[in-house]
Amino acid sequence: MKRYLLVIVSLLLIVALAACGGKTGKSEKGFVGIAMPTKSSERWVHDGENMVKEFENLGYKTVLQYAEDVVENQISQIENMITQGVDILVIASIDGEALTNVLEQADAEGIQVVAYDRLIKGTEHVTYYATFDNFQVGVLQGQYIEDALDLKNEEGPFNIELFGGSPDDNNAYFFYDGAMSILQPYIDNGKLIVKSGQMGMDKVSTLRWDAAQAQSRMENLLSTHYTDEEVDAILSPYDGISIGVISALKNIGYKELPVVTGQDAELASIKSIVAGEQTSTVFKDTRELAKKAVEMVSAVLEGKEAEVNDTETYDNGKKVVPSYLLEPVLVDIDNYKEVIIESGYYTEEEVQ
Repeated sequence: MKRYLLVIVSLLLIVALAACGGKTGKSEKGFVGIAMPTKSSERWVHDGENMVKEFENLGYKTVLQYAEDVVENQISQIENMITQGVDILVIASIDGEALTNVLEQADAEGIQVVAYDRLIKGTEHVTYYATFDNFQVGVLQGQYIEDALDLKNEEGPFNIELFGGSPDDNNAYFFYDGAMSILQPYIDNGKLIVKSGQMGMDKVSTLRWDAAQAQSRMENLLSTHYTDEEVDAILSPYDGISIGVISALKNIGYKELPVVTGQDAELASIKSIVAGEQTSTVFKDTRELAKKAVEMVSAVLEGKEAEVNDTETYDNGKKVVPSYLLEPVLVDIDNYKEVIIESGYYTEEEVQ
């Protein structure tokens, strides 16, 4: 009788396994590897969480990893994702030129790549790019300074110092060029003065977008060039840099802070805007960017073409990567409630 029961149980197990089709836990819709640069920047945490939520709601399996701004970590994480058998990769690169070899490995396994908000350079193995209109981000920052100082009408001169993003991030150059398309004419006619003389990404860049580095540079600029005068405006491309700059200004005794731009609408900077310190930021709704990346991935895995709206701008040195650009929005004290609070990005309680 016992032997008979064992046979029955064995047969039932075989039937059950056959019904499962030998699944290994991999989703029928697909397995997506998501490589993000760091958790030290609030926006990347939101990006990762938003994508996982969107993918899993649609039935995809995901693996999400952060490399804490260490290029070697990110390469290792992508290699692990390839080994785990992902069907596609979504990558926000730390260094846009450091992934050529690992993407060769991905291509050898038939794994396509969607670049997320940062262009991956020097490789043909990038299928699509989801990002914001990065040049327009800089334009918005430049226009804010133009309007805040009323440069079209005031005689000036006004003192300005320039900060750029990380030199290994392709977006940093778009931000800077966009801002300078507005500010350069005022510098040329003497209405804006860069007392330090530091201009160009080779002089104003901030490696890894690091707030401490930005604070240190701002302190040096103030002690060297602003002992007798004050600075009227700071072009900052990113909120973390903005907070570092503001710390330097407050430490040296500024009571009325200059115009300070920013980007990413990080909570600390929205609080700073509400408190009357940082004057503006550029909001890039990562919820919408996550949705666009998910749409691109779904199209690829279904053998379809993804929707794009730019096929000219983003040449990575090997190919022009088909891209979808979302529109950024300038946020300051006048519209933060409408743009940030009413959209549910933060609550009123969070920003106070």
